[in-house]
Amino acid sequence: MMGQQSTDKQSNVTINHDESLEPVDPYTIMAKLFAHLSKAVVDRFGEEGKDAIREGVRTFGEERGRDIARRAAAAGQPNDIHSYLPNYDMGRSDLFEYVTEYHPLEIEQNFTRCAFGDQWKKDGMEEYGILYCQMIDPAIARGYNPNFEVEHDQYLLKDGNCHFRFKMNDLNNKTHTVDDKKQQAGGEGNDR
Repeated sequence: MMGQQSTDKQSNVTINHDESLEPVDPYTIMAKLFAHLSKAVVDRFGEEGKDAIREGVRTFGEERGRDIARRAAAAGQPNDIHSYLPNYDMGRSDLFEYVTEYHPLEIEQNFTRCAFGDQWKKDGMEEYGILYCQMIDPAIARGYNPNFEVEHDQYLLKDGNCHFRFKMNDLNNKTHTVDDKKQQAGGEGNDR
């Protein structure tokens, strides 16, 4: 009987909708998790902590890139620049706003809204979020194909937008490293 009475009382209660009680999207949760973990590491270890976070993001990104390559291969697609975005491992929601332009030798993307960056800005955690931004896309590209590179020259957290240029280097159009240039000039690295 007592259970019946409390049920009747509950049915007469009006609950106002409070959006802050709605489930939080996974992007928000991941952005918050990353920022808080990074802050704890940086607070404790300083610059070495920042380097450790960047290294972790790099290895995470390369793993994601290898998975994107696996997805493309499973779909019977080549490991080239054109198969990268169609097989990308993270769906885009309306929490991201961007434009993608395809050029003959590159893909250019400009993000004006990013769920991760927006959350880090909202929480005042830009210092920690940028550690992710600096590493993730070049690492994913490298994991996808060692000849694939990303130039990330503007950051939402600093510049108000993220600008990317994705390029596939081939043997004839290779971006040379410092060691390659030294070898060509007759310096270090001639023993290779």
